[in-house]
Amino acid sequence: MKRQCELLELPRSTFYYKPAEASEDDLKLMKRIDELHMELVYAGSRTLCSILMREGYAVGRRHIRALMRKMGIEAIYRKPNTSRRGKGAQVYPYLLKNLEITRANQVWAADITYIPMRRGFVYLFAAIDLYSRRVLSFRLSNTLTTDFCVEAVKEAFGRYGTPEIFNTDQGCQFTSEEFTGLLKQAGVLISMDGKGSWRDNVFVERLWRSVKYEEVYLYAYDSITEARKRLKGYFERYNTIRPHQSLDNKTPDEVYFEAFEKRAA
Repeated sequence: MKRQCELLELPRSTFYYKPAEASEDDLKLMKRIDELHMELVYAGSRTLCSILMREGYAVGRRHIRALMRKMGIEAIYRKPNTSRRGKGAQVYPYLLKNLEITRANQVWAADITYIPMRRGFVYLFAAIDLYSRRVLSFRLSNTLTTDFCVEAVKEAFGRYGTPEIFNTDQGCQFTSEEFTGLLKQAGVLISMDGKGSWRDNVFVERLWRSVKYEEVYLYAYDSITEARKRLKGYFERYNTIRPHQSLDNKTPDEVYFEAFEKRAA
């Protein structure tokens, strides 16, 4: 094992390290931080600490900052952890500026967000079609790796074909060779938000707000299996039943598949 670590230039302390589980108090605190962050995107650790202390939490700013880092959120520039690109990774230009999105499968977008559970938390990845707001696929993971993002995109490609443009932030999952290679192989143009410009991916941000207030905050998932089952049901309702004002009160499914019916006609 020592020789293998030497060959990989990996410290043995890193290999043997086992992360400690978050305490019950920290999990409750992280859930509240996430709720406040959805309302006050501009609030940093100092502001959140003041609010939480007024609510009766015995916390310090350093503790709040550490939990925010663990959750992958920060004021305005929301995800220093989920959006930090790898060393030497290639960043692609933002292709959606002044682009009029007029059809389904023209532009897809994807992102990752934090999902609290009764004990612990997971990360949620979802890919959506920007024209119809339809959720095409999603995956859950307890680690911020690339594989669960790639799996979800492969599923979406298999079910719905490929988009002309795929937009993400500059997170290490999305700048990785594994993720960008998948898009290149499929002939998809890669678009990435500007550094710190969470507004560039605003449609996915709106999805996160909806899924958290309409589903996640209403239930305390006991396991990843339960979270996956409930989120699957929510996204099915989101696509087929829930009307959107921005879509003239149509559902994402109606707008998405109507576009293909018109094209076929």
